[in-house]
Amino acid sequence: MRILVACANGAGTSLMMKMRVEKAVKELNIAVREIHHCSLSEGKSAASQYDVVFCPLNFVSMFDDASKKGVHICGMKNVLSDKEAKELLINAGLV
Repeated sequence: MRILVACANGAGTSLMMKMRVEKAVKELNIAVREIHHCSLSEGKSAASQYDVVFCPLNFVSMFDDASKKGVHICGMKNVLSDKEAKELLINAGLV
């Protein structure tokens, strides 16, 4: 599985989300080949190459094209929540 984590600038928020997602996949024993964090502009163009995209909730609609191609889009309300990252993976049926 390949996971993309995107935020507005691809620096702070996406890095924090990436750390939460890494912890969640480890706790859920999900085999992950790659977790990449980036800006929304890079993420939007690359999203279809990934299995899952994490982003802040207010940016979910930017990934509609990837969603139509079968990519799971996970919008986080609280980008610092380990629990929410786990719940999003479970609710997406990835466990």
